[in-house]
Amino acid sequence: MTAPILEIQDLTRRFGGLTAVDAVSLDLGDGEVLGLIGPNGAGKTTTFNLIAGAVSPTSGDIRLSGRSIVGLPPHRIARSGIMRTFQHNMAFDSMSVLDNVLIGAHIHVRTGLWRIALGMSSAAEDERALRAAGTELLESVGLGEYAERGVEALSFGQGRLLEIARALAGRPRVILFDEPAAGLTAVETAHLSKVIRAVAASGIAVLLIEHDMNFLLPLADRVVVLNFGRKIADGPPDHISADPAVVAAYLGKRPDA
Repeated sequence: MTAPILEIQDLTRRFGGLTAVDAVSLDLGDGEVLGLIGPNGAGKTTTFNLIAGAVSPTSGDIRLSGRSIVGLPPHRIARSGIMRTFQHNMAFDSMSVLDNVLIGAHIHVRTGLWRIALGMSSAAEDERALRAAGTELLESVGLGEYAERGVEALSFGQGRLLEIARALAGRPRVILFDEPAAGLTAVETAHLSKVIRAVAASGIAVLLIEHDMNFLLPLADRVVVLNFGRKIADGPPDHISADPAVVAAYLGKRPDA
């Protein structure tokens, strides 16, 4: 057994008298797909914000490869290897699809994107390498033909794939997906599942919030369930879907109940 890439230990976040996340512990291994589910207000998004550094924990620890990242600003956490996508596509409308992907790589650019933008000769090699890598990422998610087009050419579902390509450009070790299937068609959802499987197969750990159980349960290796900020279950999808506490708190009655 190798050590988990991401470890959360007794993570707690209080907002005044409200405990949004209550002593939650979980771990995530390289190449694992871990689903995080629960009712609205269960603490899922707050947990993501804590991991990404957007919110500081009241107590507890978050460790990446054995090192605590608590207290680091979001850009330092991203540089350490944790990237995230959001529920709503966040493309830069004035830029091409490829240039949107390159924004995700800025944390690793030796010469700085501003030098590339100014056309300085010292940045030419970096620019060529970045554009080649960005084009490859777009190909990997099925957007290769759109590389030089404006983002307005993309459908909503394709915009979600652009978010993934941009996150991958940051060379993550862990990606946090926040409801990636929301608003997608059945065809888009099936393609998204294949893309996320490929991300995990490359060794990147995946943690995702999702309400669509038809999408999540076949995709996830393991599922953690939150309710009122506390973890109430952690296990393989088939065990989770049959857990009486999870059924009562979130999934509702089973057809044979």
